[in-house]
Amino acid sequence: MRILGIDPGYAIVGFGVVEYDGYKFTPIHFGAITTQAGTAFTLRLKTIYDDMNTVLTTFQPEAMAIEKLFFNTNQKTGIDVAQARGVTVLAAANMGIPIFEYTPLQVKQSVVGYGRAEKKQVMEMTRRILGLADVPKPDDTADALAIAICHGHTGARSLIPQNKI
Repeated sequence: MRILGIDPGYAIVGFGVVEYDGYKFTPIHFGAITTQAGTAFTLRLKTIYDDMNTVLTTFQPEAMAIEKLFFNTNQKTGIDVAQARGVTVLAAANMGIPIFEYTPLQVKQSVVGYGRAEKKQVMEMTRRILGLADVPKPDDTADALAIAICHGHTGARSLIPQNKI
């Protein structure tokens, strides 16, 4: 199964494509979609949407796994991230790709085995699981790969995708 993991944002959208055969994860490609500060927000959203379409077309994932949003202290930032997340999900939905959501707790539990794991622990386990020499940079990319691993570990074929409910 080819899984696209997404760590949503509007300055940086981390993405990671992995192949999972039920036993082993193989990294296919990973990186980040970036937008420039000072650019009109609508143009930033368009960049994210267009670049996400390119990633989806190029790598043909069978599923998208994306982090479920939660609001901390800055609601303005949360709303902007939610809009960026929306165009990311829209790109996948338009291509008929099933979308699955995971909380940070679920990702930590799946990747490290402990839901309260530190970020460094998640990144190191992601590196080890994928057999990479170094932890991918930026952090958003490593987070996206961890989300993809979480999806593979859930036995996701039996789950109902968020966009099919």
